[in-house]
Amino acid sequence: MPDDVVPASRKLGRDDAVALAAKVSSVIAAKGKKVETFDVAGGASDAAIAAMLGPTGNLRSPTIRAGKTLLVGFNEEQFAATLLG
Repeated sequence: MPDDVVPASRKLGRDDAVALAAKVSSVIAAKGKKVETFDVAGGASDAAIAAMLGPTGNLRSPTIRAGKTLLVGFNEEQFAATLLG
């Protein structure tokens, strides 16, 4: 199992979201049809971190790192565009 795989039973919070955002240059957060893109190359803004977290304060799922892009939440069109090119 790769080091980047975290079991669903382990809840990831704000600190984990900040750490993940520090490893990428952009975060794409999807909540239903709403998709927001954040440039986090210089550090993640509070808005970017808030978009990554659900109402309970846990990192939203699915969360996938594809190169220098972090996809958070599910939006079929965005997944296809980012992962399939």
